[in-house]
Amino acid sequence: MISPLPAAVLWDMDGTLVDTEPYWMAAETPLVERFGGTWTHEDGLGMVGLGLEDAARILQGAGVRMEVDEIVAHLTAEVMRQLREDGVPFRPGAREMLRELRDAGVPTALVTMSMSRMAKIVTELIDFDAFDIVIGGDDVARPKPHPDPYLQACESLGVDPADTVAFEDSITGARSAIAAGTVTVGIPNMVSLDEVGAHVLWPTLEGRTVADVADVLAQARQGVRA
Repeated sequence: MISPLPAAVLWDMDGTLVDTEPYWMAAETPLVERFGGTWTHEDGLGMVGLGLEDAARILQGAGVRMEVDEIVAHLTAEVMRQLREDGVPFRPGAREMLRELRDAGVPTALVTMSMSRMAKIVTELIDFDAFDIVIGGDDVARPKPHPDPYLQACESLGVDPADTVAFEDSITGARSAIAAGTVTVGIPNMVSLDEVGAHVLWPTLEGRTVADVADVLAQARQGVRA
């Protein structure tokens, strides 16, 4: 028996669709050092999945003497520059999964805490119509880990969160998707998701198919966790 397809698949961007977390760290380190501070790899890991305003406040605590909106604008500009210069670094299997979902007629949303203008650059660099909607960090009142971003995406698509599958790589993002009521697939990248409570963990999307996504949804409906 073939499992029914999800009503939509909701994608995080940084670290899930594209491996841009190193780009963010590359922007954070010189910014902190400009103001005489130090920024370690572990500091950068602590920022994974955070809303940009929350991340900016942490950088202020590390000594960056700039306003929150100035920090957000600076980091966004730096990551956008790296994307334009180096291209979109898709995570393994992500582009193929996205294409297969589109070919199967499954609605898709990009749900990211990056600014919407940066998310749109990423989508424009994909060589097919990849997403029905894009929800950026500047589109929601409360960022991840609050459920608002995923709830807004589901409302915009006209779907019940319980009928959707979300892909996430961070603790903050997975908590947001779970709180919204989606069936959440954790795809760890830079941080472990072992204790976050995702319905299933996949190392990457490489080799995964739409049928696998449908099976995760079916198992969740039956109360089964992988």
